[in-house]
Amino acid sequence: MKVYNRFIMLVFFGGSLNLSAQNISLFEQFNGRYDYTAIGNTLNQEENNGSEFCEILSSSSDQLLLLNSQSIVRAYLYWAGSGQADTQVTLNGNTIAADLEYTVIFPSPIFGDLPYFSCFSDVTSLIQSIGNDNYLFSDLDISDALNTNPGYCSNRTNFAGWSLYVIYEDPALPLNQLSLFQGLEIINTVQTSLYINLDNINVLNNEGAKIGFLAWEGDANLSINETLTLNNNILSNPPLNPSTNAFNGTNSFANVSNFYSGDLDVYEIENYINIGDTTAQIALTTGADLIIINNVVTVLNSQLPDVSVEILSYDVDCESMEANVAYVIHNNNATDPIPANTPTAIYISGQLIGQSETTAEIPIDGQELHGFTFNFSQIDDSSFLIDIQADDMGNGIGTLNEINEDNNGATLLIEAMAMNAEMPLDSLSSCGENSAIVFDLTAQFDHIGVNFDGWNPVFFETLDDAAAQTNPITLPEFYYPDELPRLVYLRVSKGICYQLFRFELISVDCPIEIPQGLSPNGDGLNDLLLIEAPHDLKIYNRHGKLVYVGNQNKPWDGTANRGTYSPGKLLPVGTYFYVVVLHDAAGQILRGWVYLNY
Repeated sequence: MKVYNRFIMLVFFGGSLNLSAQNISLFEQFNGRYDYTAIGNTLNQEENNGSEFCEILSSSSDQLLLLNSQSIVRAYLYWAGSGQADTQVTLNGNTIAADLEYTVIFPSPIFGDLPYFSCFSDVTSLIQSIGNDNYLFSDLDISDALNTNPGYCSNRTNFAGWSLYVIYEDPALPLNQLSLFQGLEIINTVQTSLYINLDNINVLNNEGAKIGFLAWEGDANLSINETLTLNNNILSNPPLNPSTNAFNGTNSFANVSNFYSGDLDVYEIENYINIGDTTAQIALTTGADLIIINNVVTVLNSQLPDVSVEILSYDVDCESMEANVAYVIHNNNATDPIPANTPTAIYISGQLIGQSETTAEIPIDGQELHGFTFNFSQIDDSSFLIDIQADDMGNGIGTLNEINEDNNGATLLIEAMAMNAEMPLDSLSSCGENSAIVFDLTAQFDHIGVNFDGWNPVFFETLDDAAAQTNPITLPEFYYPDELPRLVYLRVSKGICYQLFRFELISVDCPIEIPQGLSPNGDGLNDLLLIEAPHDLKIYNRHGKLVYVGNQNKPWDGTANRGTYSPGKLLPVGTYFYVVVLHDAAGQILRGWVYLNY
């Protein structure tokens, strides 16, 4: 069973949530063979016009009696009273904490604002374990409010009470739509009416249709314009609930009129709703009495499907640029099958890309598996949203009247994904002073070894930037790193698919370039054999005789400073040989020849 919830997420937070003057609105809806009953009692000893009306009882009880065929699906406990909320009470010895709190204010012209509260707790597990029993409710304490604020008793608007709602499933029941509306709203001489509109109904058969409500502070002796209407028809349940006194301290489930300062009532409405109706309006009015509405329940025989979509899985193939999506069409929250050939539309980022239909009738609580494949090579975005909408002809328009028109779709965000783990590349090297070394990062394109034609390459300084596509290197052909060595990342992407590479930038000594000609004639061209790197230099003639010894500070100028030649005298024209020992870590030795001419 799947239950449609509008506010149910609030119930399971574990703590209570204070809601002020919450409008009566749809809280939960059950579609299937469901009905409900309610028990409860007041803690007022008499109506608010007797001699002991301001004395509140410490406990009260009521009996739950279900048939063997009736299985408890949900059980909800409500309690309410004057003043600020008492959020912890006891039911059959079990401590119950509020899941929800509601508060309303009555602005008394004499005593100022008088707050009233209602609390709600999901007690399904407890009631399922206990079952039929006499339920004793206790430990609701409003004494502080009554003792510290005389307005409650002076206005005769003090009250406390409780009710247990039980929703059950019975295979003998027809297919019903049971709707629970709840909140807390006041109607009084200023706000004299409350309207609740029912939508998405489809009355198949009006037999057994009913409406019930839980209200507080009603008095039998105040009956001016006090009505409950459905589709402008005044409802009544005489003699317990006459048409002009809807809020008169009665419990029509137990057929008693001593539910003082509260009403727990249910009405048959089969004469006030028609087969084929898709909407209905409930109205509650009062002319003199202060009435606090806590919930309204409708039970209508219905025949409607409820199309919903669940995306099961997806996979992306970056090699073929295709994605496969598997999804299910459900009919869980329904009272009628989904017919065959019901259309489904598939959108990507708002654009229609495909359509399908159900192949067979989908029964109540049934489902049908579907899947589709699409090519995303033309999608340039690094993420896109797939939106699958059932009962959609491709233009946002459906073909079915459903229980809930708001749950027909499911979305899936497909985001950028790496094809493989981050892959290393050989380092790039460059020489020069560290502060001025420049790298051409695009040289790595020749080293990737994968054909990425049509893909977009972008370089980044950090892995986080590469993953998030932030702070790209804007001029990779002329990149000046702020420190060496350093890692650089390359992201090659197309649409949602990408591959990350990493490589290191390192500095190396620039290669030594030694000219092969020397002409020391004073013209400023090749007058010296200049070698910028620190080194030791030796020059030999063609007979292997050492003729000159120098270094970076004493370059060869074509003269001799060793051997039999006169120091400082230019040597004869011819070929000479050099030996250069670099002052680097490896102690490189460079050998070669140079031609001396003038």
